[in-house]
Amino acid sequence: MTRIRITKSLPSLLKGIDALLIIAPKARFDDGSFLDALPEPIMRLALDLASDLDPGLTGLAAGTLTGEEPRKLAIGVLPDEVSRHNSPSRAEAIRRVVAQSNTGRSGSAAILLFLDDPDHFAAAACGVARALPLFQLTRKSGPGSSAPVESKQGPKLGIMAIGPDEAPITPPKWLSSVIDYSREAGRLVDTPPTDLNPKAFQDEAAKLLRGVNGLTRKAFVGDALLRAGLGGIHAVGRAAVEEPRMLVFTYKPTTKAKGSKHIALVGKGVTYDTGGLSLKISGAMVGMKMDMGGAAAVLGAFCALVKGGAPCTVSAVICLAENAIGPASFKNDDVIWMHSGKSVEINNTDAEGRLLLADGVSYAARKLNADIVIDIATLTGAQGVATGIMHGALVADDAQIEATIIEAGRKSGDLVHPLPYAPEFYRAEFKSQIADMRNSVANRANAQSSCAAEFVHWHMDDTDARWAHVDMAYPAMRGGRATGYGVALLAQAVRDLA
Repeated sequence: MTRIRITKSLPSLLKGIDALLIIAPKARFDDGSFLDALPEPIMRLALDLASDLDPGLTGLAAGTLTGEEPRKLAIGVLPDEVSRHNSPSRAEAIRRVVAQSNTGRSGSAAILLFLDDPDHFAAAACGVARALPLFQLTRKSGPGSSAPVESKQGPKLGIMAIGPDEAPITPPKWLSSVIDYSREAGRLVDTPPTDLNPKAFQDEAAKLLRGVNGLTRKAFVGDALLRAGLGGIHAVGRAAVEEPRMLVFTYKPTTKAKGSKHIALVGKGVTYDTGGLSLKISGAMVGMKMDMGGAAAVLGAFCALVKGGAPCTVSAVICLAENAIGPASFKNDDVIWMHSGKSVEINNTDAEGRLLLADGVSYAARKLNADIVIDIATLTGAQGVATGIMHGALVADDAQIEATIIEAGRKSGDLVHPLPYAPEFYRAEFKSQIADMRNSVANRANAQSSCAAEFVHWHMDDTDARWAHVDMAYPAMRGGRATGYGVALLAQAVRDLA
């Protein structure tokens, strides 16, 4: 697995490397002056490679052998302009050219970024990190040795950025933490589900937060969920081998700005989703190890904040369950009592993630007294129809919070796009004859993603907390690999909302 470091000096970046990737917009390669600091042969090769390269809308890479050090040279040419719903950092184009160039996957390598704005460094570096996932299984060499083992060693990659004044850009102090924990979140999502059940996730969280001071920790496991009123989480996970649980971490910085808020992040952690008794069929179950992507994003963002400098009190509420099948499975037609005190009639056991989130946001608002609650989840297939594979779907009950999170997406490269917030249009979809609500909509053509979000919000709407929801069902994975989506977004949103 590739180890990434940020450096501020070109000599340090280039020292002892086997491969160099230079990334810049097309116009900057046409100008070429930013390459003056490189050895002349490398500069000329880079300009020659760029002369015939058209980046199109999404960027393009090309490479060659140099005959000297570094032995390999590649360039990534980015489009000069992006649309208004993209990140101005071109983070996704950067991810694509890093992947195309194969840089950082072996040996010692370096990436030199030329950026239009110093504020783009964080998103650009996260774009690089997304191209280099941590998790990999390989076979041991030798006869009779076929057990897979996770790789422990890997290549090294240095990243440096220069700005429009051709001076090195100083990275924000929290950038390394965001990069590291975005990749850790991706590692968790990529891990096979039998290896990452609810207990294993809890163990991973303990490891990642080891040694953090000023942290309070709680865990509600198994029947303790019922005693705490968390009936939704318990119902979803009670048939699995490993008991369902909710983890609660709260961090209070030693110094914080006067009037700063308490922000709670709530993550859906369905470590595997069979659909329950509403069984997923025809291959729809494949890939459902990613249904804990929201929980991984919350854990990663929380780690990045507490280790990179949290500006306010921040909590992580991680709701974990495996939606398994067995004699104890919750059933369609069951009625479940939630933490909010509301009752839910089950009409689809495959609409389980919202039950976890509803308990989580209620707990965050009622027990933690958070000022702002942000939940994130791989919640609906309809999200991909609504906002696609690059933008998470955002629903919020507050216009300023909505605008802040949209901008946090542009800053971080974890893009979001708003969907309607209109409880009066959506609650009727959950009408039940015997309970406060059902858990799945009557009309699947009526803004499913907004409806699912409203189900969650309904369980905290009588509190004073403000709320936002991110559905990341499609951004969570790309090409069969986890992206670490949500870590950079949530960390940026907390810093901006604090």
